[in-house]
Amino acid sequence: MTRPSFFGLILALVLAMVAGPAAADSPRQRARIDDGWRFALGHAHDPAQDYGHSTRAFFFAKAGFGDGPAAADFEDRTWRRLDLPHDWAVELPFDARGSSTHGSKAIGRAFPENSVGWYRRELAIPASAQGKRIALEFDGVFRDSVVWVNGHYLNREASGYSSFRVDISDYLNYGGRNVVAVRVDATTQEGWWYEGAGIYRHVWLTQAEPLHVDHWGTFVRATVNGNRAEVAVDTTVRNDGKAGESFTLEHELRDPAGRVVARATVPARRVGVDASTDVAATLRVPAPQLWSLETPQLYKLTTRVKQGDRVVDSHDTPFGIRTLRFDPDKGFFLNGRHVKLHGVNNHQDHAGIGVALPDAMHEARLKMLKGMGVNAIRSAHHPATPELLDACDRLGILVIDEHRMMGTAPQLRYEMARMVRRDRNHPSIVLWSVGNEEWAIENTEIGTRLAREMQAIVKRMDPTRPVTLAASSSGGPEGTAVGSDVLGFNYKAQHDIDAMHKRFPERGIVVTEEGLTYATRGIYADDPSRVHIAAYDKRSGGASTASIEEAWRYNAERPFIAGVFFWTGFDYRGETTPFGWPAVSSQFGMMDTTGAMKDSGYYLKAAWTAEPMVHVLPHWNWPGREGQPIDVRVYANTDEVELLLNGHSLGRKALTRYGHLQWSVPYAPGSLVARGYKAGQLVASETVATTGDGSAVRLTVDRARVRADGGDVAVVRVSVVDREGRVVPTANQRIGFEVSGPARLIGMGNGDPGSHEADKPAEFHRYAAAGDWRHKAVARQEDAAALMADAGAAGWRDPFAWLPPEKQPADGAWNVVRATFARPAATVGRAALFVGDFAPGLQVYVNGKAVTPRSEDGMGVIDLDPAQLKDTNTLTLVFATPAEGTRKLFDDAQGGRRWVTLRTTQPAVPWQRSVFNGQAQVILQSTGSAGKATLRATGDGLQAATLTVDTF
Repeated sequence: MTRPSFFGLILALVLAMVAGPAAADSPRQRARIDDGWRFALGHAHDPAQDYGHSTRAFFFAKAGFGDGPAAADFEDRTWRRLDLPHDWAVELPFDARGSSTHGSKAIGRAFPENSVGWYRRELAIPASAQGKRIALEFDGVFRDSVVWVNGHYLNREASGYSSFRVDISDYLNYGGRNVVAVRVDATTQEGWWYEGAGIYRHVWLTQAEPLHVDHWGTFVRATVNGNRAEVAVDTTVRNDGKAGESFTLEHELRDPAGRVVARATVPARRVGVDASTDVAATLRVPAPQLWSLETPQLYKLTTRVKQGDRVVDSHDTPFGIRTLRFDPDKGFFLNGRHVKLHGVNNHQDHAGIGVALPDAMHEARLKMLKGMGVNAIRSAHHPATPELLDACDRLGILVIDEHRMMGTAPQLRYEMARMVRRDRNHPSIVLWSVGNEEWAIENTEIGTRLAREMQAIVKRMDPTRPVTLAASSSGGPEGTAVGSDVLGFNYKAQHDIDAMHKRFPERGIVVTEEGLTYATRGIYADDPSRVHIAAYDKRSGGASTASIEEAWRYNAERPFIAGVFFWTGFDYRGETTPFGWPAVSSQFGMMDTTGAMKDSGYYLKAAWTAEPMVHVLPHWNWPGREGQPIDVRVYANTDEVELLLNGHSLGRKALTRYGHLQWSVPYAPGSLVARGYKAGQLVASETVATTGDGSAVRLTVDRARVRADGGDVAVVRVSVVDREGRVVPTANQRIGFEVSGPARLIGMGNGDPGSHEADKPAEFHRYAAAGDWRHKAVARQEDAAALMADAGAAGWRDPFAWLPPEKQPADGAWNVVRATFARPAATVGRAALFVGDFAPGLQVYVNGKAVTPRSEDGMGVIDLDPAQLKDTNTLTLVFATPAEGTRKLFDDAQGGRRWVTLRTTQPAVPWQRSVFNGQAQVILQSTGSAGKATLRATGDGLQAATLTVDTF
């Protein structure tokens, strides 16, 4: 069957065009292929519900025998069309049987029907590309993914976090149709947090000459001496051609303004067949512009591989010039200047969108953290998304990049090597981490040995950065901490850090995790029935824990500690300590899952930022508690704070550095004002007031203009306000959302750890094959009518059963093919039979009645009403025998799956979300067209709100 491939044609155009002016003469091309994928859920262990995958004879014994969706000619037009990145887990409902550590989504071993996903996409590779090396690059797939191209098995990647590359050059139909199929199995967990499911990062298609810079094949690092920098470049050149080749290298270095500031040429080298060679070069840069937190300047190195005067490859490497040092007594230094690491740990999910974050969402989250004073993040507990690191490079945020699992087994070593080779040119990365809380070996000789061996492996690939390992215990004669280059401690109360500093006086120290406190945004009294915990800063347990204030003061008072990474920046799905179900998210964050700051976040902002600020808690809506004492606390970075209730001063107090102030205030409706003073001058104030009931919805957007590229996002805060425009801190109304124009809603959340409302409404399709296929040949078309009521078996045969050629029955002029299907459940939203276009003039009957299918995606569609069907129903197809006979037609039918599919659809629920303590969030994404997009928000008894976002 020949089908048009619009997205394949677009891709062919992309590969035929140049990817930007910098690559105008480059044969290397790299195109993002996130658009136009087909997706369907499969099944973890039932092949019948996994589209017959792995059941074909010779399936895994012969090349090109991929079956089910892995086959190139599989009929996927009934599947959902979507763009990447995609996380199907976030679209699933919550379920008490789900893993609470993973957010109680209906996925995992208890849900085999939800735990496997299939992705398919067509590629049209031009004939002119033959002889090039063409590859697919996957930035991240969770997890256990298998890649097939044109029915050929090419790659299996167990990790849900490691980027990987698949060379597909030898399996392509140049100038013809190609199909990529990816089976993803998220049954097994890797971590103990929400991990999502699917191709949740970008996919790229690359093309290069056989002689080219290898994948992740450049390593650029600089040393600074006074007003000059020396830039060392290591380049790995790969030869996938059929003969040895000679080449020269040219390097061209551009400063942040795009000016060429240095060049270097490497004399001719030779590389053998199916081999690589490493080539070193040095460039000198006068007056370098250093990458720093305040001025994150980025240079670009262009490396050209030449044969004679012909450029056969051109490769760009962004990097930064900077120095770093972990001093064992004075902490961390960037460019010779002391910097205390104000860090947070983060997992990679966000409210409403799971782990499939658009690129702009990474930047939006980092800006939220920077507003709190954060200057460093730790990618807990896996390698960071490439686009997150790009954003850290641009914004000036330091990174601990962390390997997923400790060990030197071949797979683990390969994953670690991929992380280092991929990420080592990012100036934002200042520390590698090779493990986290490895309890089984943390205080053993094996722990010491593995730590040292892993660090040695890393340093062979990158000698410019130190390596750490986050330990939850230490102090013994052996263990992971003993083997660490930079000592990484999780939670000060679980270690004697001062003693370890004395024991290892030559080593730098960083607190890789700290805090672990529980707090629900806007809640000031524990309510276990709603899984809410008061947001007052306090220890989560006994002496082995610390409050946020205790933890920061401890770190701030010890200059030898490079800094601290609080657990966590954002709340995240899963790890629902201390409750379990019905809680679905953690409560450790300085911000909730939407990025709305909690009170502990304001404490850190006061400690970490210089602009005068005051924050007072709690809110001031306490009906029925008039005259009762309220615990009022103030965080500030001023010298003194005065508290006033309804204009009457409750006292002016001096603020201890890194401390807080506290009053017991009898409640009276009105306003509570905190005023901050420096050197006797009023420099900051904040007011919390008793509000009225909610009367209107208010929408506030982080960016009023977004790029019309189909990926950019605007983050919208949804608030319920009273008649005076004040956010009602106890409001919980449900708000409905509609969008028009060139934007779409992609997610919503509210930060409530107990909310089971939909994060991302989506249709769910389920598929069933027709069964009990029978065929009978007839001489005339009108003879088919007499067979409609024929329920017997005489004369009917299985059309898909193999017979030797000499026993094949003779074809008739016409064919009657019959199959059965079960009545769809009455609870499904929609049901339809999809009939393939396998024969011209096809006539279709359901239970003996002629039906006329409507057309959708080139298929015939018969909409079904379960109430009008029997428990078992008959589908009959009547068609003329093609000129070439019926044998090939039957052989290509894949047991009837290519002919008929029953699809049931559970419609998406409406885009609705309750505000939680007055706030919620929705995320808008551009669709790719320029114009004005309008978001409308409505709620019962509330004045509606509209918001316009320009896409350009």
